Amino acid sequence: MGRARVTADTIGDLQTFKAAFFKALAHPVRIRILEILISGERSVQELQEALGRGQPVVSQQLSVLRASNIATSRKVGVSVRYGLRDPLLADLLAVARQIFDNHLAGTQNMLRQLRVKPGRRTRQDSGGRGGS
Repeated sequence: MGRARVTADTIGDLQTFKAAFFKALAHPVRIRILEILISGERSVQELQEALGRGQPVVSQQLSVLRASNIATSRKVGVSVRYGLRDPLLADLLAVARQIFDNHLAGTQNMLRQLRVKPGRRTRQDSGGRGGS
C-alpha cells in the first residue's frame, strides 16, 4: 500500500517530542541516574548510594524520567526496580560525551593559542617548519 504522508503537523509533533525528551534529560542528576541504569536495573536505595543523594531527590528525578517514558519501573517483592526504557539511551549518552570531549579539546586548543606570546608563532602556525 501507500506510504504515510509526512505533513507539517507530523514534523511539528516530532520536534515537540524531541524538545520534551531533551528537556527531561536536562538535569545533571537525571543524566547520572541514566548512566547508572545503563548497567542494569537499580532500586531507589541503590541509586541513593551511588549518587550520594537523599531519597526525595532521587525519587523526584526518577518520577520525571518515568513520566517522560525514559525510565521504567517494576515491583520486585517490596522493592521497586528502575531501568532504561530503551537501551539506545546508552548510545545517546556516549555520543553526548564525545561531543563534550570534542568541545573540551577545542577549548583547550584555544587556551594554548592564547598563552602564546604576541608576535611569537607556534610550529603549528608556521606549518611546522623552523625559521622564516
